[in-house]
Amino acid sequence: MKSLSEIETTSKRASRAVGFSWGVAEEIAKGIRLLEFFGFPGIKSLNQYYKFINKKKYEKITIIKKNNKSNKLSLCPINLGVSFLDQIKSLESFKKIIFYKITHPILFFPFLSRSSEIIGKRILLKFEKNTLLFNFNVNILSKFSKKNFPSIVKKAEIIFLDNKDSFSEKEWKNLYKLSENTFVEETDSLKQGAAGAGLTDNDW
Repeated sequence: MKSLSEIETTSKRASRAVGFSWGVAEEIAKGIRLLEFFGFPGIKSLNQYYKFINKKKYEKITIIKKNNKSNKLSLCPINLGVSFLDQIKSLESFKKIIFYKITHPILFFPFLSRSSEIIGKRILLKFEKNTLLFNFNVNILSKFSKKNFPSIVKKAEIIFLDNKDSFSEKEWKNLYKLSENTFVEETDSLKQGAAGAGLTDNDW
């Protein structure tokens, strides 16, 4: 089994070999490592994309807006990912962003995952009746089969989720009230410690 370090190093070199700068190649490699770590077919997807990268033309986005319609060409997932990561601080104010025609969308996933960690918010991705939830770069939740990713997504919606507790205020108060029972134990323990601290050998 290949180590994550091997996966990252080889992905970086391969990305440089197909024409990306070393800086972008490093970002790609981090993403492929992340995909493989989470159990997604990163190496397979990168191989598939690189078979066509020099045979087809892809549209590149520099400034991301709320609604991003491509022309006749599909969006490059790597260029899109790098731009998204660079602009994430300002993009979260949109709440919702739409992209059209993203090729090999799985390669865009790691950039969303890392963006979630940067802004401290969960990011929801919706496309073709599928949803993926990116949780602060800790995990990616999805009911989508990890083996059957589309080669192109016609429309993708990205939603920035506000942080909310998964429990009610009543549930929190009940648990907090229960926790208060330990306050007495802690106080008694401190009192005993303070009393013992004042004793010396001469006191016996």
